[in-house]
Amino acid sequence: MEPRLPGAALLLCLLDVLQAFASEEMGDGFRRAACPAFLMFDNAAYLADMTFELPCHCKPQEVSSVTWYFLEKMGSHRTTVLTDFAGTVLVDSSHVGAGSAVLQRFSIRMFSLIVFRAQVSDSGHYLCGTEEGHYFYGYDVDVQPSSHIRVTFVDRGQHVRLDHAGKLFRLFTAFWAWSRCDRCGVRGEQRRIGLCYLQGAGLHPRYRTAAPDVTSCGSRAVPAHFQRPLRLRSPEVAIRSCLTPCPKERAPEEGPQAISNVIASLGEGPWQPRVPTQFHRQSVGSSLILACPGARPEHAVAWDRGSVRLYRSRYLRGLNGTTRIFIDHGNHLHLRRVRVGDRGTYYCWRQGRRVAGFRLSIAHPARRRRAFDDPETIYAAKAIGIGYGLIAIVFIGIHLCRCLWRALRGPASR
Repeated sequence: MEPRLPGAALLLCLLDVLQAFASEEMGDGFRRAACPAFLMFDNAAYLADMTFELPCHCKPQEVSSVTWYFLEKMGSHRTTVLTDFAGTVLVDSSHVGAGSAVLQRFSIRMFSLIVFRAQVSDSGHYLCGTEEGHYFYGYDVDVQPSSHIRVTFVDRGQHVRLDHAGKLFRLFTAFWAWSRCDRCGVRGEQRRIGLCYLQGAGLHPRYRTAAPDVTSCGSRAVPAHFQRPLRLRSPEVAIRSCLTPCPKERAPEEGPQAISNVIASLGEGPWQPRVPTQFHRQSVGSSLILACPGARPEHAVAWDRGSVRLYRSRYLRGLNGTTRIFIDHGNHLHLRRVRVGDRGTYYCWRQGRRVAGFRLSIAHPARRRRAFDDPETIYAAKAIGIGYGLIAIVFIGIHLCRCLWRALRGPASR
């Protein structure tokens, strides 16, 4: 063993050198990327409820931190400053409310801006720059609504929408590639998201698009007189079934250790996948949103409740307006008005592998005796007092009217 030690030490030294060289190369990425002389805006389209990331592709070498700016329209005086100087960092997107402002739904990591659970109101211009107001890179973000999305189930023989050709432009749906099968070893589903795009001349030259004369329908590069027809075309999502085998696990080692593992597993409860598990405690009537760790908009994500598969063909958002448990188009699992029967373990699949578990326990809200100086007690007392006062006024008014009627009717009857 002793002659191998110098060789191992030399190998470790070489690995350290290579790692340092790789880190230096990564650090030089911004140094090699030259910022454009004239600020352009890259078009990027997403679906509502998705979490998207905008990298700051270039910045001067002397700039150690960046500030992001959000403008709904160019030339607007209302500018939202997105900076992490005050420690605004969100780690778990499940803590984010769908209706909250963008200031409560963002994070800056390695100069990139991450917006959690994007909303239609987040559409606009995003600029990467400095605190002093110097801009380096820009994006034209189009967040398309998912409220009226068109869902196509390929297994039922349904087809996606055809293109619409006008005199000056053509409307079509640009589909992402089919996602991977979201489960392995059992029947899974594949998803294909399609967003509204436009092809036509006359687009604003300041906006950079993936193809000439093609941009998303909500882009600011589209002329104003094209805006009204664009509202008639909504995004689409296609869903189909799939079946893929699970990757082979490494065979157990032979010997006494393997035999002891088998003996130790005897007498245990039913097998559960060895995945990191989070524990959530919710009160009856509250709401919970679960996000699959590490999932991106293009990833295939699936949810299970124990051994029950929560397929999108039944639990997708919008299929049934009365469903308490549903999956939105950003791959989040929603539980509304939690009940006692919702307790259990919910598993998350990402890219065909089960990666996380969420153990949910339900608790009844604790009862407490209210004091006379509680705001709720004061409000209830005021409401009851006003109610009794109105009833007393109506009662007295009715009796006064009856007495007055009798008094006026008496002399007339005589």
